[in-house]
Amino acid sequence: MSDELIQIEHTGAIATLWLNRPDKHNAFDEHLIAAITRGLERLGADDTVRAVVLAGRGKSFSAGGDLDWMRRAAAYSYEENLADAELLARMLGTLATLPKPTIARVHGAALGGGVGLVCACDIAIASDAAFFATTEVRVGLIPATIGPYVLRAIGARQAQRYFLTAERINAQRAREIGLVHEVVAESALESKLDEVIGALLACGPQAQATAKRFIADTANWPLDAALIADSVKAIARIRATEEAREGLSAFLEKRKANWT
Repeated sequence: MSDELIQIEHTGAIATLWLNRPDKHNAFDEHLIAAITRGLERLGADDTVRAVVLAGRGKSFSAGGDLDWMRRAAAYSYEENLADAELLARMLGTLATLPKPTIARVHGAALGGGVGLVCACDIAIASDAAFFATTEVRVGLIPATIGPYVLRAIGARQAQRYFLTAERINAQRAREIGLVHEVVAESALESKLDEVIGALLACGPQAQATAKRFIADTANWPLDAALIADSVKAIARIRATEEAREGLSAFLEKRKANWT
């Protein structure tokens, strides 16, 4: 499927959503944001898709906000800026809560909102030539809409440095602070992606969706009786599902489960 600004390619049960503004380094404007949201909503509802890879055409993953878009926004009223920001928030929220695993395939620049996309994905794999920055303060803005996702990935202490300095973060440093999970040579990016996808496809799709919700629901809870009780209920609920019964049977019978 193509939306001009995005391209979606299907390879078996894997869908790759390509940002397709290579001449603009896949920078966001309201049109690209809307296209990404539509694409993600379709993939989230497609039962034939097991995982979604997010990638960028051209030299960059995403260079953040498009300059023309930012220039227009500078003349907006508060109400117009609120509506504009809500579109970006909806897109990031749709990505973060997609009921299937998501992988950011990062090469080149991931700046501003591009960092938000990386952090909203479940897994991030970067080329060793990739680089990152939360650049908003350089133009008098703050990384507010992407902030919750970046904070979840790197924590408040690292954010205090990089949100305030807008320093460039190389790929190795990005892995050290939790911004990405893996860094590989550009030539090895596809093979590492295939390795991670293989691991994902070996697991139960309903269990993965439930695990994502469980993390989102409990990550910031204190380790108290309520959290323990919720975890007990969560495992009790999923043990009663057909998928769990199939998974256990496959394990005991030394065969592949029916979702592989």
